[in-house]
Amino acid sequence: MPQYKGIGRKPLPILVPLDDLKYVKVLKKKVKNYVVETIQRIIFGDPEEIFEMLGANSDGYIGTSYVERINLTIRTSLARFVRKTMNFSKTMKMHTKALDLFQAWYNFIKPHDYLKLRIDSGNRKWFQITPAIRRNN
Repeated sequence: MPQYKGIGRKPLPILVPLDDLKYVKVLKKKVKNYVVETIQRIIFGDPEEIFEMLGANSDGYIGTSYVERINLTIRTSLARFVRKTMNFSKTMKMHTKALDLFQAWYNFIKPHDYLKLRIDSGNRKWFQITPAIRRNN
């Protein structure tokens, strides 16, 4: 960054990404609401590491379904993320805190149907668990 000499507008700092940042851009070209082409660009990160982390197919296709599903869950669970509402966050600090609270609730408190365990104990057949409990077992 050039040294500031006190004349004119102060130059903006040069932003440098973290070494472990992985960023992929997936563009879907549509014609009459049908996807005709998918373009994938790796912006930051090692391609082999990114494909392994995302569980990409052998042909290198990066699917967005998991990301889109969690985005929809967040948008339907948090009023701050619903488009064009009065519930927006006025500061980034409160926005971050709301997202942190959502993550704690989603991973530690909310039981997920797809994670339930069959126990057959008396009249109780299923034991519901959260993603945090599932990771520890």
